[in-house]
Amino acid sequence: YAGRGISCLQCYATADLGNIAYESAAMEGMIVDEHVLVEIVTPGTGDPVPEGEVGEVVVTTLNPDYPLIRFATGDMSAVMAGSSPCGRTNLRIKGWMGRADQTTKIKGMFVRPEQVAALVARHPEIDRARVVARREDDQDVMVVRLETSATDADAYDASISAVLKLKGRVELVSPGGLPRDGVVIEDARNYD
Repeated sequence: YAGRGISCLQCYATADLGNIAYESAAMEGMIVDEHVLVEIVTPGTGDPVPEGEVGEVVVTTLNPDYPLIRFATGDMSAVMAGSSPCGRTNLRIKGWMGRADQTTKIKGMFVRPEQVAALVARHPEIDRARVVARREDDQDVMVVRLETSATDADAYDASISAVLKLKGRVELVSPGGLPRDGVVIEDARNYD
């Protein structure tokens, strides 16, 4: 995101990719360049998220000088519904909404989005998961929130230990109960 300026078409630059989207004059999102394919995916999986949900920006461009195929930018955004008020009709994204690398150290071990995705993949009844790092009694605690209609939280203990390499408390959340904000690992620790 290049910030506000005089031009109504500012560039959204990601690393050395060049222009992939333009900001609309009315601040109604960023319009993806017609020569670039942009996908919004779940961090750590590459699986597309539904329109409006936050995920990692993945870019494909067939530029003969610098082709990219599903390049994960590490930036988070979401697809916006509808057309731009400026009249352009290509895909719109909300702009920069954070970073996709949510790797977090819990109890001295790194937990990565790919591990959370692997946990979900082991159990077809789980729709999504969110690992939350908390502090309780001056110690790290890992809470694994699983979105599922299942009712036996203990059934997931072995998978969590095997995949995440840590033991954690399991909280079952009804389908649709986890936020659609692209976060799969949340660091909610407070050291004050």
